[in-house]
Formats: sequence, structure tokens, C-alpha cells
Amino acid sequence: MVNNSSNALDLYAKVEDLLGVKEAAPRLYAHYFLFLNPLVTDRLLDVGCGSGDFLLQMQKALELPYVKGIDLSPVMVSKAREQQIDAECIDLCDMNEKFDVVTAVFDMLNYLPKSQLKTFLKCVASTLDDGGYFLCDINTLYGFENVAVGSFIEDDKERFLTVDSDFENGKYISEFTLFEQEGSLYKKSQETIRQYYHTVEELVSYSGLSLVLSDDVDLYELEEADKCFVVLQKV
Repeated sequence: MVNNSSNALDLYAKVEDLLGVKEAAPRLYAHYFLFLNPLVTDRLLDVGCGSGDFLLQMQKALELPYVKGIDLSPVMVSKAREQQIDAECIDLCDMNEKFDVVTAVFDMLNYLPKSQLKTFLKCVASTLDDGGYFLCDINTLYGFENVAVGSFIEDDKERFLTVDSDFENGKYISEFTLFEQEGSLYKKSQETIRQYYHTVEELVSYSGLSLVLSDDVDLYELEEADKCFVVLQKV
């Protein structure tokens, strides 16, 4: 379902730790925790689970009986399993289980163009039990235009990463170039990763779910919120 290729997703998985995601994640995770904490939640599915950090933290903090993660990147699924997370490389629309909470954390929805977002949200609705909640976050327009664009360079002696990004007409395109040390040589990998701007109104319209909550999130302490935390419910 995801518009980006599996190679692009796997490349992102290799360099996620260089992008500052783990440092910013706790501020975002707090919004999920504060909403989930008072709920009686038995079964939680995280779509695009990545390395499983979010699921691991929620399971420990909330003492959830059953959590599961799915991701289209085999590299990410492998990392999640290393953390003892029940993770599977499968598309959400191929799932046969039902959950009372489904989450899509840290940019997951941004990777879907409008046509795929509509299909994805219909699959979310069919995966939820009646009364169940869908928790997600999306980039604000300010986040795309003022936080994500530009050039980024990072290295850790064994890897050298450059990211060149631009945002135009609702589409964010990033060119990832990675050099990985292999002995005395470096292996080059290059992929294009695309993200898309969506509104809360579109999430409600496409999903058929009811809007419960829409909160601004400021991950980087800038002038405006760069993300929006959204909760929808199947009623």
C-alpha cells in the first residue's frame, strides 16, 4: 500500500537513528500515553511499528495485555522482534484480527498519497472493534514548510548520510544518500522518499470515523506546531 518502495523504507530503517527521531519521539509519545492511560485497552495494533520503541514503551507504561506491530519494512520488523515485540511484515488491509486501539505514529500517515490514504483509513475502520479508537499524528503545513525542508548531513564514522528535501504543492520529497563502510571501501545507497500533507478534515472524511481530539504538537520548540495529534473513534 505504501507509495515508497521497500528499498526506500529499508534505507530509512538503516539511518533512522541518525535523524533525531528518537530524541524528539518522547514529546510525541506523551500525547498517546495521556489519551490511552485512562482507557481500558486490551488489544493495541501499531501500524508502521518501526523498531518497536513506541509499542515497547506503551506496553510497559500501560501494562497492555496484547500489543502487535506491523511494518512493510523487513528490516524494521526484525528490529522490533529483537525487542521481543510481536511484529509482522504485513499490510494492514490483509489483517484478519480486530483491535480496540490502532495507532500510526510519527509520520506514518504522511507517507501515503491521498488515494492510498483513503484505502488505508477504510482498513483502519474495519480493523477496529465498535467503540475503538484510532490514534495518529500528521505534519502540519508549518512543519513541512519550515522544519523538514533543506539539507541535512550526519555521520557516525561508519555511515555518512545526506538528505536533501523540498516541499511543493502538498508533496515533500527527500533524496537520501547513504555511504556505509565495508572494510576499506564505502557502499553507496540512494533512494527517494515521499511524504504528503493531509488535514484533519480529510482524515475524518476518508475514514468515516468520528473526531474525538485534535491537538497541536510542538516537537522542536519553534514558532508554531509542527505536528497534529489526532484521535478518531468508530461509533
